[in-house]
Amino acid sequence: MNKEIYPIFDQLVSREEREQQLNQKSKVFWMLGLSGSGKSTVAKAFERKLYQEGFFAQMLDGDNIRSGLNSNLGFSQEDRKENIRRIAEIAKLYMNSGVITVVSFISPTIAIRDMAKSIIGPENFIEVFVNTPLEVCEERDVKGLYKKARNGEIKDFTGISAPFEAPINPDILIPTHEMEIHESVSTLYTFAKPLISNK
Repeated sequence: MNKEIYPIFDQLVSREEREQQLNQKSKVFWMLGLSGSGKSTVAKAFERKLYQEGFFAQMLDGDNIRSGLNSNLGFSQEDRKENIRRIAEIAKLYMNSGVITVVSFISPTIAIRDMAKSIIGPENFIEVFVNTPLEVCEERDVKGLYKKARNGEIKDFTGISAPFEAPINPDILIPTHEMEIHESVSTLYTFAKPLISNK
């Protein structure tokens, strides 16, 4: 056995080198809000806008995480915490690769978001609160989840039978009930551009 084999992290390509090559600054835009708030819709359009403007970005949401990496997790408090922990670690890996990362998850409690922020780093964690009232989300009920939650068919549903703690001081608010999708994306992009531009 070769005893001289060990990881040498300072020989890896650095985040700064990757950012220079991609001509951008990598950040994690952590989009949170109730189910039906519009966060994933805005996140997808924001990712597309970044791409169109020449930035390299990757979106992470329930569709591409819970169906694969986190398919073994449920919706208990412990599983929610582990779900967010894994997502934060993935987002950090993307960020350290120079990629602008757009995360879209309910992230229901302050403690869970603080954990994600501590993993990613406060200077890199941009908290985007898609601030849509519960009654509006419930009216939309795109997937019929609120109806099932009200009927007792879904347990631990955020906003109905499980808590949602709104952020006290988010970096930016996106009220989708007051804005069209293009306005929401434009507002977010205008806010984000100085943070990610390498010029």
